[in-house]
Amino acid sequence: MTLKLPSWARLVLVSLLAFAFVVAPLPPVAQGAAREPVRGKRGMVASQSKLASEVGVDVMRRGGNAVDAAVAVALTMAVTYPEAGNIGGGGFMLMRFKDGRATAIDYREKAPAAASRNVYVNDRSELIRGEGSSTMGYRASGVPGTVAGLAMALEKYGSGKFKWAQLIEPARKFALNGFPLTHRILNVIRGAERELAPYKDSKRIFLNDGKYYEEGDILRQPELAATLLRLQKQGPREFYEGRTAQLIAEDMKRHNGLMTLDDLKKYQPTERAPLRGAYRGHEIISMPPPSSGGTALLQMLNMLEGYDLASMSWSSVERYHLIAEVMRRAFADRAAYMGDADFVKVPVSGMIDKDYAASLRSTISLNKASRSADVRAGNPPTGREGMDTTHFTIVDADGNCVSNTYTINDLYGSGVTAEGTGIVLNDEMDDFAAQPGKPNAYGLVQGENNSVTGGKRPLSSMTPTIVLERDGSLWFAVGARGGPRIISAVLQAVSNIIDHRMNIQQALDAPRIHHQWLPDEIMQEPFGLSLDTQRLLLERGHRFGEKPAYVAQTTGIMIEAETGVRLGAVDSRGDGEAVGY
Repeated sequence: MTLKLPSWARLVLVSLLAFAFVVAPLPPVAQGAAREPVRGKRGMVASQSKLASEVGVDVMRRGGNAVDAAVAVALTMAVTYPEAGNIGGGGFMLMRFKDGRATAIDYREKAPAAASRNVYVNDRSELIRGEGSSTMGYRASGVPGTVAGLAMALEKYGSGKFKWAQLIEPARKFALNGFPLTHRILNVIRGAERELAPYKDSKRIFLNDGKYYEEGDILRQPELAATLLRLQKQGPREFYEGRTAQLIAEDMKRHNGLMTLDDLKKYQPTERAPLRGAYRGHEIISMPPPSSGGTALLQMLNMLEGYDLASMSWSSVERYHLIAEVMRRAFADRAAYMGDADFVKVPVSGMIDKDYAASLRSTISLNKASRSADVRAGNPPTGREGMDTTHFTIVDADGNCVSNTYTINDLYGSGVTAEGTGIVLNDEMDDFAAQPGKPNAYGLVQGENNSVTGGKRPLSSMTPTIVLERDGSLWFAVGARGGPRIISAVLQAVSNIIDHRMNIQQALDAPRIHHQWLPDEIMQEPFGLSLDTQRLLLERGHRFGEKPAYVAQTTGIMIEAETGVRLGAVDSRGDGEAVGY
């Protein structure tokens, strides 16, 4: 006899089974514990590497500003957070200065010149899997931008008190002398064994040639230390024109990769005007294309502004229903319109227009879930256009703020460590639409605007964001790691603070959901939604994914209004630490 359970009962059973096997720590909100943010009177760094946070604070103590500290933190994380911290990837640095100016440096990777629309499709019109695909091996990497982006930030916006060579020194020392491996890093390395093992240097460095490290063992990276020493002595362009560039290009050529020495020589970062919007009287500053994060965030906040979320419990079915519905619509537009605005027309101003948000809001029922099959991209007005990942946030004693997200895409990127360099290379080419209209590694559907083209930057979900008080002063900054879930995590953090008056730690620890239009399902977190909330969402017509998973990992800093004290937070889904002084 087969017992047939209603859908809500099956969901409860699946959730309970999943919970029993989750090994990551519970978010404190789910446990009923109340964590407090870290306090710092003058400056604060919140990152997913305690060692890197301490390096950043040391730079500020010695007179550096937030940008100086950001460069040192990013370089250190390339050593101490090897799964995502990087010099073999790229990202976005959003900056706001004490005088109110804001700018963004786009150091996103670029497609090699040899890349083309169907480079990841075989002769049967099928996506290539494994080696040679957009996710694994030498053909998966875009041209890295991190070194050039950090150098531009330092040259244009550093305090002038620190030189490049000084800020790279902590990273070089950690690479040469090593650092103790934590339980979390070991778990991530072992989880990435399939991706790392096929590549000689990756296997030797991270898998200890198959002998495996134990917790507390010292990870030394002498090749990376030598690379950092070259960068220290010869400057950042060494990465693109010197011995390091030659080593990367030679390794690529030996293994049928796409990237060439000419691709590296031609790489340049770009400074862009940030996107600006408003939510309930607070200015929101975020990233423009090729990040989709800022556009989607402002679009969703515009839709939510029409509802009185403050009157709803932050954990209520009503609130989660509305969040899922605005996500569904924003991600449908993302698939249709977003891409590198240097190559394609992206109607950003129309997508973040409040009247357009009102038209999308009018299609949302308060009591019934939409079906993604019935939700198509909207028709935003056109007009003049402004234009595994990790995030850190920094605020210095003067109130300058850096919100930086950078990435090599998947954990340990393409799996490749370029021979002789110690550099883990990204698999950022999977952020293009390898087959427009079909899902990528994250199940995310993307459109023709994000097809592969040589020299083009792939679309990103990175969403470094800064929020101002109503008087125009800095209030908080936040960002996340986690693919398309980044956008959802930042949205809910912003809403938690503005609508539900949470402090920065509470806002980041609170359970989250994610909906990306397709597949038509809500991703929920282990120990996230209550069983009653799940049941009520099912009754409204929502669907849940079979496997609970954490919706990104976030870091942020808030300024305490009464005292000006910096409150730093790293959410409980990962490790890392906020460090203040």
